[in-house]
Amino acid sequence: MSCFRGDPNFCSECGNVLPLPGNSDTVRCPRCSFSIPVTEFSGQEIKSEVVFNPMELSSVALKDEEGSELKGALIDRRCSRCNKEGMIYHTRQMRSADEGQTVFFTCIHCRYQEKEDS
Repeated sequence: MSCFRGDPNFCSECGNVLPLPGNSDTVRCPRCSFSIPVTEFSGQEIKSEVVFNPMELSSVALKDEEGSELKGALIDRRCSRCNKEGMIYHTRQMRSADEGQTVFFTCIHCRYQEKEDS
């Protein structure tokens, strides 16, 4: 008796993801060598959906003390000064091209700025 049942996209013996059916009459699990006939996949329909965040939630423009705007993508990062969630960020190549970018974060609440070298 098998431990895993219900979805033919997974091996019913070990639970591993099965490869897509090919030219062979069977689909063989790469982990435990269990095989299933290709006919088990007959009539299956695969659906996928992509959901984008609304523009107003993914980008923010704030005015600083001088009246200039702070623009950037809004992320879930906690400010180390005020401890509130929500920072905007932008990246700059500050060093040579073979090194990572520097990421600048600005808190949307207290406007504290942090940087992170990658």
